[in-house]
Amino acid sequence: MSQNELSLSEQEEIRREKLTQLLEMGVNPYPYEFDVTHTSEEIKEKPSLIRDEESNPDTETVSIAGRIMTRRIMGKAAFFNLQDSEGNIQVYISRDDVGVEEYNTVFKKMVDIGDIVGIKGFVFKTRTGETTVHAEHFELLTKTLRPIPIPKEVVNEDGEKVIYDAFADKELRYRQRYVDLIVNPEVRDTFRKRTQLVQTMRNVMNDAGYLEVETPILQPLYGGAAARPFVTHHNTLDMDLYLRIANELYLKRLIVGGFDGVYEFSKDFRNEGLSRFHNPEFTQVELYVAYKDYNWMMDFTEKMIEQVAIDMHGSTKVKCGEHEIDFKAPWPRIPLLDAIKNETGKDLSGMSLDEMKATAKELHVEIDESYGKGKIIDEIFGEYVESKLIQPTFIIDYPVEMSPLTKKHRSKEGLVERFECICNGKEIANAYSELNDPIDQRERLEEQASLRADGDDEAMTIDEDFIRALEYGMPPTAGIGIGIDRLSMIMTDSESIRDVLFFPQMKPE
Repeated sequence: MSQNELSLSEQEEIRREKLTQLLEMGVNPYPYEFDVTHTSEEIKEKPSLIRDEESNPDTETVSIAGRIMTRRIMGKAAFFNLQDSEGNIQVYISRDDVGVEEYNTVFKKMVDIGDIVGIKGFVFKTRTGETTVHAEHFELLTKTLRPIPIPKEVVNEDGEKVIYDAFADKELRYRQRYVDLIVNPEVRDTFRKRTQLVQTMRNVMNDAGYLEVETPILQPLYGGAAARPFVTHHNTLDMDLYLRIANELYLKRLIVGGFDGVYEFSKDFRNEGLSRFHNPEFTQVELYVAYKDYNWMMDFTEKMIEQVAIDMHGSTKVKCGEHEIDFKAPWPRIPLLDAIKNETGKDLSGMSLDEMKATAKELHVEIDESYGKGKIIDEIFGEYVESKLIQPTFIIDYPVEMSPLTKKHRSKEGLVERFECICNGKEIANAYSELNDPIDQRERLEEQASLRADGDDEAMTIDEDFIRALEYGMPPTAGIGIGIDRLSMIMTDSESIRDVLFFPQMKPE
């Protein structure tokens, strides 16, 4: 006997015994296919399917499949609740319709809650007015070997509904998303909405004439963001490769090559901690458009996300936690150093590195000795400003030290033309007037290399091939990265990034 068999629960043992009995009876508990013609929602939404012997006796046969979630056996007949991808519907089954052996032996004795079955029959309404499928054919499609953790709903003495044994433990739901989707079907709506969000953004960019592309996930050099990478090894080439932290530098190469607008929905990977807003594997869309700048990109971004809100909610206003967030354009545009000064009273512009470190200490912001000006400003902003920005806001004009891939500001010394979009207290987008001067770009990346040598393991590396591409000439370009996971959290009113990822990263069980 295997270790797995020794650890089986009583219910699991019983289900395996039933499986054996089914096989001995010649019943295949895992057939190959079943012809489904309707979903539960299609049946409910089509009154012409409902059979009435007087007014509508010749309705079409429906074929539906799904899990048995509850059942009520009454001798020669039974009702059960069938759940499919669209919802739930009641099924009526009787011995006289499906046969003695199929009903008495298979349905009553061998089938359990959670088993997947196929039903063919006609639609009618019960005396209580519930749309129901009258089974004329019943078929077991999948015998489940583990019991489904079905919540129990009872009415207490006060007439209130109380739910017991709900599959509600967050960690267990994330680990066993397949069970979560079965017993908490409202979770499916979150992921349908996420898909709708992506589709709206794709439609907006396609309608604007931009090309969806694919770029490498495995990269010999990582770049495009300040982050620690995951490292892997290619055996044949005997070289280390990195899972991309961003796809920016490859998309810019395509602008050099002559495309006027390219975008990619990309899986990116950053070797960082886990939190309510962070998962080491995440999704973003990056868009690059030639002959545009960050002012144009702000206009485009607010209109695109406004359209997402309208498509998903029928309004620019979205409920998120205790807030109502209004995505109607235009959004406020506040310079970064002004935002910090407004909240702290400290003017960081023109400060030396030592002065900035002293200011951070005065503000009780923890920093590392290896931090340069950019990292210190970022920490102060995160501590004092970011969480207070609930409505979508563009924070613009960052110090040059914070933005090694960004064009210098055309009128403000020491700043660059960059914006971040902050919403619900977190960054959801980052964008630049892209740096296309190869000499300036080399100097900026060399400064990053110096920071890296001083201990900043999130500083960028020098990508010689990218600089070579810029030397062939990249037109003025606007670029943006938008975090799909964080935007999905807002649009679906989800409190954790894990709620909008099917399979979030977890510690080992």
